Amino acid sequence: MDSSLINHIESQLGEPIKNYQTVSGGDISEAYKLTTNSAVFFLKIHSSPNALTMFEAEKAGLMLISSTNTIKTPKILLCGSFKEWTFLVMEFIASKSPNSKDFKLLGHKLAELHQITSNNFGLTNDNFIGSLPQFNTLNSTWSTFYCHQRLQPQLRLAQNKKLLNPNECPDELVILNRMEELCKNIKPSLLHGDLWSGNYQISKDGTPYLIDPAVFYGHNEVDIAMSLLFGGFGDSFYTAYFNTFKKDKGFDDRIQLYQLYYYLVHLNLFGRSYYPAVAQILKQQFKM
Repeated sequence: MDSSLINHIESQLGEPIKNYQTVSGGDISEAYKLTTNSAVFFLKIHSSPNALTMFEAEKAGLMLISSTNTIKTPKILLCGSFKEWTFLVMEFIASKSPNSKDFKLLGHKLAELHQITSNNFGLTNDNFIGSLPQFNTLNSTWSTFYCHQRLQPQLRLAQNKKLLNPNECPDELVILNRMEELCKNIKPSLLHGDLWSGNYQISKDGTPYLIDPAVFYGHNEVDIAMSLLFGGFGDSFYTAYFNTFKKDKGFDDRIQLYQLYYYLVHLNLFGRSYYPAVAQILKQQFKM
């Protein structure tokens, strides 16, 4: 890391950085652990043209979750740019591997977050899913929101990248009809939006934290769908969560439909290895 960037961050923090080291957590950005005399911080840096917009969206999402007083997020210290770099500095969470008790608390806390509601689906601002834009135009109907703001943008992008053929992609009416068949009386919940195992931490004292959000108000099962996609959540997490939110008819089909969005995102970010999973869901849910 460039010494001038370290000097700039030191000036912003108001104290010298004793040492720094690379850490995991930088799939898109570089990530570092910073140590000063008074605290330990987590630093992310990126040099892409839209990095500041991405980090500001991440900051806003973390602060929105934190404001609910349901589940914790790391405190944000700095968000800004210096020379060609954009940086985000936050509280460093010393974490541990979760046990059954920790997963139970995580499930309870996520359920509390999902009880935070709104009049509409979406958010007042767009944000990102990974490095891809995520559109959040407010809508009073979940089926319409999920069709127009989630599936259709990713399907179009996959076609533009020649990763899907047009005849593999359902049109708007087909998506809406399937959504309306499966999704009845959905109430908006505040979601993390990208809830895989790399986006929660359990602190040394067992407190769960959420990181790297892609927040919006949507169907609570969307976060559950993402958590099931790649694993990493213990059974006690789901037991605790479903004590608050019961599984309704059509749950398994909805989970698959919501996982389609995340598979499409991975297809568009990482390429053809995700094509079989996308094609299977399109065939099963839309008879493509």
